[in-house]
Amino acid sequence: TSPPLHGDGTKQKRERKKTVSFSSMPTEKKISSASDCINSMVEGSELKKVRSNSRIYHRYFLLDADMQSLRWEPSKKDSEKAKIDIKSIKEVRTGKNTDIFRSNGISDQISEDCAFSIIYGENYESLDLVANSADVANIWVTGLRYLISYGKHTLDMLESSQDNMRTSWVSQMFSEIDVDNLGHITLCNAVQCIRNLNPGLKTSKIELKFKELHKSKDKAGTEVTKEEFIEVFHELCTRPEIYFLLVQFSSNKEFLDTKDLMMFLEAEQGVAHINEEISLEIIHKYEPSKEGQEKGWLSIDGFTNYLMSPDCYIFDPEHKKVCQDMKQPLSHYFINSSHNTYLIEDQFRGPSDITGYIRALKMGCRSVELDVWDGPDNEPVIYTGHTMTSQIVFRSVIDIINKYAFFASEYPLILCLENHCSIKQQKVMVQHMKKLLGDKLYTTLPNVEESYLPSPDVLKGKILIKAKKLSSNCSGVEGDVTDEDEGAEMSQRMGKENVEQPNNVPVKRFQLCKELSELVSICKSVQFKEFQVSFQVQKYWEVCSFNEVLASKYANENPGDFVNYNKRFLARVFPSPMRIDSSNMNPQDFWKCGCQIVAMNFQTPGLMMDLNIGWFRQNGNCGYVLRPAIMREEVSFFSANTKDSVPGVSPQLLHIKIISGQNFPKPKGSGAKGDVVDPYVYVEIHGIPADCAEQRTKTVHQNGDAPIFDESFEFQINLPELAMVRFVVLDDDYIGDEFIGQYTIPFECLQTGYRHVPLQSLTGEVLAHASLFVHVAITNRRGGGKPHKRGLSVRKGKKSREYASLRTLWIKTVDEVFKNAQPPIRDATDLRENMQNAVVSFKELCGLSSVANLMQCMLAVSPRFLGPDNTPLVVLNLSEQYPTMELQGIVPEVLKKIVTTYDMVSCSLFFDIVWVKEIP
Repeated sequence: TSPPLHGDGTKQKRERKKTVSFSSMPTEKKISSASDCINSMVEGSELKKVRSNSRIYHRYFLLDADMQSLRWEPSKKDSEKAKIDIKSIKEVRTGKNTDIFRSNGISDQISEDCAFSIIYGENYESLDLVANSADVANIWVTGLRYLISYGKHTLDMLESSQDNMRTSWVSQMFSEIDVDNLGHITLCNAVQCIRNLNPGLKTSKIELKFKELHKSKDKAGTEVTKEEFIEVFHELCTRPEIYFLLVQFSSNKEFLDTKDLMMFLEAEQGVAHINEEISLEIIHKYEPSKEGQEKGWLSIDGFTNYLMSPDCYIFDPEHKKVCQDMKQPLSHYFINSSHNTYLIEDQFRGPSDITGYIRALKMGCRSVELDVWDGPDNEPVIYTGHTMTSQIVFRSVIDIINKYAFFASEYPLILCLENHCSIKQQKVMVQHMKKLLGDKLYTTLPNVEESYLPSPDVLKGKILIKAKKLSSNCSGVEGDVTDEDEGAEMSQRMGKENVEQPNNVPVKRFQLCKELSELVSICKSVQFKEFQVSFQVQKYWEVCSFNEVLASKYANENPGDFVNYNKRFLARVFPSPMRIDSSNMNPQDFWKCGCQIVAMNFQTPGLMMDLNIGWFRQNGNCGYVLRPAIMREEVSFFSANTKDSVPGVSPQLLHIKIISGQNFPKPKGSGAKGDVVDPYVYVEIHGIPADCAEQRTKTVHQNGDAPIFDESFEFQINLPELAMVRFVVLDDDYIGDEFIGQYTIPFECLQTGYRHVPLQSLTGEVLAHASLFVHVAITNRRGGGKPHKRGLSVRKGKKSREYASLRTLWIKTVDEVFKNAQPPIRDATDLRENMQNAVVSFKELCGLSSVANLMQCMLAVSPRFLGPDNTPLVVLNLSEQYPTMELQGIVPEVLKKIVTTYDMVSCSLFFDIVWVKEIP
């Protein structure tokens, strides 16, 4: 844990008024209006005052009753000097975004969400404060911004908004239930109405809230008045974190108008080509009150509805359909693959069932396994050989495959046929496949003139058979081929514990009939020997299977060769036979090497299947995901075990803030704690070794309904195309933390901005109404130092720039050509670095963190461009080659710095674009 913040200990012992922390005390009244914020400020809060000398002073801050000044105590100053006039405040800034915060020695110990600064006076001085919780910080920021906007008219404005459209709408709902105009409704009707509006709320919780209200009033009976209904609705259906977000973008109103919503959508949610018409569509779709719909206003309830809708889910809807190039060779894709598809439990004693194929195919699986043996009555059967698993008839499996092959995807399905049948029953297999699958079978012989497999697009609607094939010079109706028997390997492993090479099974041979051989075209099974042999003799239509142990060995010892091998050839990796419980290997261990067919036990839920399911969501769940370019291009080099940035790939910084949770269910099977849930959240990054990381939030005790976490994390992603983010919610228990829910998403599918994450159960079902509320931002990495230290103080210690270097090949003509590329590469690096440095400086002067975008910067500084009498201090000139800022008369020094830095940013961007356009 971090060391405690220190201050003047002598004064800390003074008795303080009670400090309200809405996050840690869920029974306290929630903030749902500006009036609540102002009242809380008048009562006061203990805040920590930060100074540049690394000291923290505990002070009690309060707003004067006349709302004209902000005071603090105790203070060595005269009481008239220990205050700030509200009218002198220029800006209220959130986060650690002033020079004092950045240069403070213990800034790392201060939560970004609890910090805020008051910028005041003609010299733009800053009062830097830290609240005990994010909610308390939000109360002060919201209240002060209202006071700055409305000044002495704040009270009048607040009073006029008491009868706002939200209250009118709730009153209207009450009246619709109170049909006889009695002035009260039954408790049952009141509970049902609130539950209809917020289905995630438990009936018992709503009932308890009404009973508590009645008890506080010493009221008998269960009838509910309109005032009581409105009060309980406000209490249960207001999410403070959404309210504070609304007022941040509403220009200090209790609603968003169309322009406010446009600003939110463009600046925060990254929606392009936004206009008022789109804003109005959202308002009409999500605003519950008629008044709001008519006026084009979005209330807190409409805003909450919108943020919780699929429109604001974290998953980018563009990826819900096929969105990748499907015309590349088959070897350039990861393929959703199933192992022992016929099993629904473990692979040693479990039952075989046809539903295994239905489930896998419905989930978008594009490679299924058929382990075929001689059966009774001349009918081949499927089961795991050398085990006690039950059997299913081959014909019925082919029939089901025919029905469901293209249920979830139109792209090719690979049948991995492990054939152990006699010639007689092999012929029966051929008859069934030809009769049931017909034209779907792809039997076209490969073109020896070509170098790569056909594309998924060319093979749409086709079924490929992966199996052994007779050599082309075999003239008879049958011949012998090598037998790689996974089942026999498992049988050997069960008897031999100390076998280092599980693939060291004596090579057996078996008879293969020509008819079955002819069904195999571009997925001919061959045995892998070594990479150099494969590079020289393996044909592009030949496929090797690797036991997971052997594949891991190659991944660790020959990572570069493995990636290069998989550029042209399909590689199938199957689980170790020692996994008799059908546990799963980590598919990322083999995807990072470019292995296309990583066979998973679909019947076994858990982390590994979460990764597999999450990964294949990114291309319309069609079962094919295009591999990163660095794994496909002939001239590229990529080592799967890289522990640093990847050459030629721009690293990204992923900023994730876990804000809150909603309606977490009690973990299944947990009974010791009753209904109590103590949740915390893990954020995991899965990808190449350099990207794997995890962070966890604090535990929120006894609150599974609406826990507030307010914690931010930062991750450097070196190969974004291969990275996944997994959110896991756990229940903190002294016996053992229990799983509540999870959601796994490819990095490429993340939507930035404020998003809800729909949680899923251990077995993949969506948990009704359970979600996380998060903020996501993605920025480019600035060179040097740890990712989270990119401020002005770090830039002062300048680091020499790293320029890309070219390797000498000692081929004169090639080296001569590429020698001329060195200067432009250096120029490009300088342009990029200069621009990034200028952007970081501009963000800091605007009072924003590195997460901010340029639009948010312009929104933040635009109020400073107006003088006291609303005359412009700065104007934007759009007539030049790029937009410039022009100062109007004498302006504060800080504005001069902003204008100078903005000019550097615009100039850098302009020349960067021009330079790129001029590249031949």
